[in-house]
Formats: sequence, structure tokens, C-alpha cells
Amino acid sequence: MKFCSSCGNRVVLRIPAGDDRERHICTSCELIHYSNPRVIVGCLPVYEGRVLLCKRAIEPRRNYWTLPAGFMENGETTVQGAARETWEEARARVSNLDLYRVFDVPHISQVYMFYRCDLDDGEYGVGPESLETELYREDDLPWDNIAFPVVYETLREYFADATDGEFPVRVSAIDLSARGAR
Repeated sequence: MKFCSSCGNRVVLRIPAGDDRERHICTSCELIHYSNPRVIVGCLPVYEGRVLLCKRAIEPRRNYWTLPAGFMENGETTVQGAARETWEEARARVSNLDLYRVFDVPHISQVYMFYRCDLDDGEYGVGPESLETELYREDDLPWDNIAFPVVYETLREYFADATDGEFPVRVSAIDLSARGAR
């Protein structure tokens, strides 16, 4: 950031009074510009023991498979955002959304929230950000072509949890700087 979005003057990085980290601060109006993590919300849609995946039509990770997910919009809840993203990417309606997985990814300033849910009537299609969509059983999943570590971990845990029917909410961190993208 170089200029204040409020008055247009230059900003500098410095620690504001009462804070403990550098922020962009306007040299004129002294507005503090906070840059906070972005929230990605999505669904793990299930129909008759299979999960719905989307093959990405956009970068990053074009041509790799993912769960329907994307950035949360202002004015919506995480549940609304997850359902919206599922419609946008897979033309699928979902219900019974239960929080299932939360990932902190501090290296890229993101938080992921996945909701386990029912795929209504087993119906889905292809949205503009997807090349194709498909329902997969565990044995048929394209494990080597999963787009992101958070999706890989969510799928792995879901199928392990499905064996006993218990789906605890898990919260963990993924350090992409150490692991690299899957």
C-alpha cells in the first residue's frame, strides 16, 4: 500500500500507539489501514457416500480438483458464503451445513472454513470457475490431483470419520512455507 484510500496521501509503515505490529498509516489524516486475514468458506457436499469435487478452471491450481469454496463476501454469514460458493462453482444446492473443518494458514493470511453438508437431490453442474464437477467415493478420488493441502486434509479426515459416523469439528494450522503446495 502506498496511498491512503481515504485522502490519497502517502502512507508509511509504523507501529501505532497501543499496537504491537506495523500498520500502514496515512502521513496526513493518520488513518490506520488494517490488513487482516481473508476468510475462505466452502462445503464438503455429500450424496450417498460420495463427495462433490470441482475441477478448477482458474488459477491458482487450474485443472486440479477442489471442494467448492471461495472468499467470503461482506454482508453474509459463513454458512451463506459456503452455500453461495457451492452454487457458483458446482451449480449445487446444499442443506444441513455443519461446521467441520477450520484451518489457519498464517503464511498466506487466510482462514479456511469447510462445512459438511447434504447435496440436495444429488444434483450438480458446472459453474464458471469449474471445468467439470463429479461425485467421488474415497477409492476413486484423484488424490494426486487435489488442488490445496486444506482440501486434501479435509477429504482424508472426512473419509476416516465416515467409517464410524462421528464428525468432530477440527481446528488446525497449515504452514505452507514449510510444506509447499500439494
